[in-house]
Amino acid sequence: MSLAGMIDHTILQPTTLISQVEQVCEEAIKYQFASVCVPPNFVKIAHQALAGSNVKTCTVIGFPFGYAAVEAKIAECILAMVDGAQELDVVANISAIKNADWQYLANEISHIMPVVKSKQAILKVIIESGVLTDEEIIKCCELYGVAGIDYLKTSTGFNGPGASKHAVQLFKKHLPSNVLIKASGGIRNRATAEAMVAAGASRLGCSASVAIVTDATTANNNSNY
Repeated sequence: MSLAGMIDHTILQPTTLISQVEQVCEEAIKYQFASVCVPPNFVKIAHQALAGSNVKTCTVIGFPFGYAAVEAKIAECILAMVDGAQELDVVANISAIKNADWQYLANEISHIMPVVKSKQAILKVIIESGVLTDEEIIKCCELYGVAGIDYLKTSTGFNGPGASKHAVQLFKKHLPSNVLIKASGGIRNRATAEAMVAAGASRLGCSASVAIVTDATTANNNSNY
């Protein structure tokens, strides 16, 4: 698969404009990115803009801190899928991870999974690896590895350090082969993108996607995504 085909072309700033969403959709179709990842309120617009293409519509749930109630996350998932989202990047309850409340996290994912899979959507769980210890990352790999998710994702890009080769390598070592890896946060050039793929990632979350695939100088942006 080409590098472009591994990229979720992303725009998640709270100041996002409709015109920017339309632009990233046009870029995604031109460069054949895997998906466009937009805030939940823009899912319907993105889905319409991507109609007729192979580019998927992706959104985030419980973003960016993950501490919303499970019921709220489920409602977000349902509304996003009604609007056309085919891929959902759900932020795990990071506070629960830091407090080693693995029972809460198991309960959370066990309630979200059947809702998402009832619509055959792709489920990616974000654990914010940059603020976790290696032991916490490994425990997350074990918990989510048996839960049946599609991807474990490193970071939101909005809280602490973004993706690292070390985290991706830990994921690769401790996840079952059926759970794929998405690296996101701070991937702004082709060399970094290729390093994440070499470490084990099969999907990348990037706002500098066009610069990455054209090997151009990355434009300044206001996020670490």
